[in-house]
Amino acid sequence: MEWKKELSTMKPYKPGRSIEDVKKVYGLKEIVKLASNENPYGCSSDVVEFLTSSTMPFEIYPDGHATILREKLAEKHGVQEEAILFGNGSDEIISIICRALLDNNAHTVMPSPSFPQYAHNAKIEGAAISEIPLVNGQHDLDAHLAAINEQTKIMWICNPNNPTGNLIPHNELISFIHKIPSDILVVLDEAYYEYVTDPAHVDSINLLERFPNIIILRTFSKAYGLASFRIGYAVATPEIIIELNKIRNPFNTNTLAVAVASKALEDDIFIDKCRTLNEEQRKRFNMYACENGLHIYDSQTNFVLIEVPCDADDATESLLTDGYIVRSGNALGTPGHVRITIGTEEQNTGLFKAFDRLLNENR
Repeated sequence: MEWKKELSTMKPYKPGRSIEDVKKVYGLKEIVKLASNENPYGCSSDVVEFLTSSTMPFEIYPDGHATILREKLAEKHGVQEEAILFGNGSDEIISIICRALLDNNAHTVMPSPSFPQYAHNAKIEGAAISEIPLVNGQHDLDAHLAAINEQTKIMWICNPNNPTGNLIPHNELISFIHKIPSDILVVLDEAYYEYVTDPAHVDSINLLERFPNIIILRTFSKAYGLASFRIGYAVATPEIIIELNKIRNPFNTNTLAVAVASKALEDDIFIDKCRTLNEEQRKRFNMYACENGLHIYDSQTNFVLIEVPCDADDATESLLTDGYIVRSGNALGTPGHVRITIGTEEQNTGLFKAFDRLLNENR
């Protein structure tokens, strides 16, 4: 078979270690997974109740329009129903965007390190890529602008950024978008939007009327606690959504995922609670880093990127032996650090004890 030449330099996605695998290898009974930025508080109790009481016609194809969820999101965000695109996670929307705009004559700009699916999907389409190094964990917006050329089709912005957690100040974001040519699509990936507590932050969906060349990505995988259902969405002008819908598979989201997302969307109290608890625990991580002289990035998400006293892979392995799965910075482009999902108070207390042992072993 003659595969696309772009695939020869690529590798399949390698998932993190599973809880069951770690239990088996290390002989542990209890494992705390703090590697994938999942919600440690689960999902809304309304969703749990819905799942235990609802029945669905499994033989019928899903509603490809996701009508009920579409109506609720349109009302929540104050946009037209035609301004919303659904995906099998926001990952699929990223691939749809790349397929719609990129080819071997196109160019795209993105931060680095950041969410790897931007580059992954751009490479599949054969596009030229400019990866702009972060500065202290933050987007170098001037360098992003300087990288634009006549072939540039997409500008990727991860806000807050993964894996550093940094949030772009709103006034800087506005100034940046204003300088981008209107024929370039600006993708604002906001997977962690619900965790932002910065009082100066403004909902970017309010920018759509002013900047019709932007598209905002959101997900139900993080704060809503529905990662296993794989459902995300994008908001843009209807004109953009129409073009992307030409590529979207007719039944790309399943009936159950749409139903539980619709139910989860009704429980604002649960999201507010998760945001508050996450901020309280995020402050604990900042205090821990300060007390131990460790660098930590300024996160507005449900994870932190924190310095370790040894090689990041070794630190990850050490924490694994204590039953804590975290993500090595070596795999994220941030050597010397590990990314840790902010867990519950109890989970974080145990993690700090394991981290203390790691520090003592490397003094």
